Amino acid sequence: MSSAAEQETVDEGVRGGPPRAPSATPGAEGRAAPVRAAPAWPGAPTPLGARYRVGPDGVAGTNFALWAGGAEAVELCLFDGPGPAATETRVPLAELTHGIWHGFVPGAGAGQRYGYRVHGRWDPWTGARWNPAKLLLDPYARAVDGDYADFGLPPAVYGHVRDWPQQHVADTVRDDRDSAPFVPKGVVVHDDADGDEWMDDRRPKTPWADSVIYELHVRGFTKLHPGIPEELRGTYAGLAHPAAIEHLVGLGVTAVELLPVHQFAHEDHLLRRGLVNYWGYNSIGYFAPHGAYAASGTAGQQVGEFKRMVRALHAAGIEVILDVVYNHTAEAGELGPMLSLRGIDNRGYYRLQSDARRYADYTGCGNTLHVVQPHVLRLITDSLRYWVTEMGVDGFRFDLAAALARSMHDVDMLSPFLAVIAQDPVLRRVKLIAEPWDVGNGGYQVGAFPPLWTEWNDRYRDSVRDFWRGALHDVRDLGYRLSGSSDLYAWGGRRPYASINFVTAHDGFTLRDLVSYEHKHNEANGEGNRDGTHDNRSWNCGAEGETDDPAINALRRRQLRNLLTTLLLSTGVPMLVAGDEMGRTQGGSNNAYCQDNEVSWVDWTLPEQETGRGLLELTRRLLALRHAHPVLRRRAFFSGRPQAPDGLRDLAWFTPQGTEMTEGDWYAPSATLALYLSGRDIPGRDARGAQVTDDSFLTVLHAAGEPVDFRLPGPPWAEAYEVVVDTSLEKQGRPPGTVHAGGSVVRVPARCVLLLRVRT
Repeated sequence: MSSAAEQETVDEGVRGGPPRAPSATPGAEGRAAPVRAAPAWPGAPTPLGARYRVGPDGVAGTNFALWAGGAEAVELCLFDGPGPAATETRVPLAELTHGIWHGFVPGAGAGQRYGYRVHGRWDPWTGARWNPAKLLLDPYARAVDGDYADFGLPPAVYGHVRDWPQQHVADTVRDDRDSAPFVPKGVVVHDDADGDEWMDDRRPKTPWADSVIYELHVRGFTKLHPGIPEELRGTYAGLAHPAAIEHLVGLGVTAVELLPVHQFAHEDHLLRRGLVNYWGYNSIGYFAPHGAYAASGTAGQQVGEFKRMVRALHAAGIEVILDVVYNHTAEAGELGPMLSLRGIDNRGYYRLQSDARRYADYTGCGNTLHVVQPHVLRLITDSLRYWVTEMGVDGFRFDLAAALARSMHDVDMLSPFLAVIAQDPVLRRVKLIAEPWDVGNGGYQVGAFPPLWTEWNDRYRDSVRDFWRGALHDVRDLGYRLSGSSDLYAWGGRRPYASINFVTAHDGFTLRDLVSYEHKHNEANGEGNRDGTHDNRSWNCGAEGETDDPAINALRRRQLRNLLTTLLLSTGVPMLVAGDEMGRTQGGSNNAYCQDNEVSWVDWTLPEQETGRGLLELTRRLLALRHAHPVLRRRAFFSGRPQAPDGLRDLAWFTPQGTEMTEGDWYAPSATLALYLSGRDIPGRDARGAQVTDDSFLTVLHAAGEPVDFRLPGPPWAEAYEVVVDTSLEKQGRPPGTVHAGGSVVRVPARCVLLLRVRT
């Protein structure tokens, strides 16, 4: 403290010292709604959340249960309708069992809006931040009525006086204004809603090795689609529409990975600038489908709509993977709003520093959930099981998964979270994808997650980008990435499909922008272009941004074909980003997290344009090849040895001279790399026990700006080769009979991928 006066201010904050903002004052503070009191029956401590059921004497109602271990009292708040003028009925929960406050409310049924007020000490220096003036969202709420984009985050939503003149102590001064008029409410949902429609759902259960992931945003993918009725665009129902599914099936993807659909909130700094958190990595409700993506309503209807979407995708053979954010919540740091966990039990839910006023932040978002705590771990695993068993999803991609794997401080691959997942009979059977890093010390964990897990492989992304922009000093790393990254994953029984290969993701440049921009252009975010990474590993092909130069545009189209072809022919699981297959651009933005507009939405006119049409046709063709040929989607790592007495090595690498690469060749500068995949030497058998065999292929990647003469390996590798893909061509496909003899020299055009099928 710099002065005695400041210390006095802080002491007043402990006692709730500043003048209390009058909650009944019209204007910014809102209008106080009527409040009533009502009793509750004892109910049960399990399950957590609001569960409609038949209670004592056959009376129907809802059991409410909330873990708030350190609280002194909990009030259930029931609202008789939507909006700030709804009458609030406060129901004290008098029963406390193992830190769980519970009660049964007769007559409360589906559609009942509710929240909690939790009483306890206000002592930020010890991490205690209870404030009963704040209405809190149930962490187990299965639906949320209202959107923070509509409500905003006015001062009353904060547990402290947000606008306190001395900001360095503002978080210690309690705000006693009622937040209920300004926050969304939980909604009671019947467990058996849409049960009849859900019973005949059949999960595709696509094997990992056969999977192709398509990362999309529910709103952005459907918002401009002309085949989807306007009232369904931007919603779960829109994604379930036949026009949306037709594109996915025609493309050949096997799974959609949805950007966050858990209920999320928007940051105050965005709302003040007229923006929102478009991506949704700001969760506040881990059981509730985000209400703004529902066409049918937000009073519980979003649950059934989401289920119908999953069912429609399953019927088309497409799995549903959720991008989930269990590492932090929308409550941010100590100066953030009080929406749920902070007011329920701040010390119980969040990692705090030794100075308990402050949060341990391994996420860059202000707070980190304390997953080591049993009730926090239970919250996460209960949520995961709910989305699998009751909502029908097939897997999860865990944002900043290293933060979940931390024990007390360090990342620990024997952590409680990973141990629980490994033994859970439901969760160990679904697809698990880690973003294997966080922003804390020791947080980069690519290749370290245990079996059952796959990982986003950013080393694949970086190597492929660097190769095609001419920035690789040698081809050692590229060789590992193309063949399944055995240096990272060949341990503990892991397989090549542990590597989720990607060149682009939601975070960063689109594929088209990767070949059109060398610098980020994020000015529209209002942050002075300071946000977003500087390390784009991109090449603009000679001009920054859009250009009328036909030579540059032709080169960009070729580079797009090269990047896509490399991705879809590599061993591992490929991940495409929605719109990349048509050349979608964000105008050079590499951080469009707050752009809920044409910057982020998929442009469905692209297939009508030359770039989009050709790229889409090539993507479909490559995915059809991948599905048809098991040698391109191997279930085991290459050994570099024959798998049969009369076989060839399952993988061989060649120089442009047609000779096998030596150790020295791997260390030498080179812009050309060729790999031979033997279809006769695939380990494993099919479902009937027969040996798996396939065609053999030679892939030549050449990134230099000049053509190269390449001698095709002759016998025993091949007597002849048939050209299947040539990315130097604007339109794919050569006349039938285009065959090159083994041992002959072919001219490989500049910046090109050739895929050749072995003919015998």
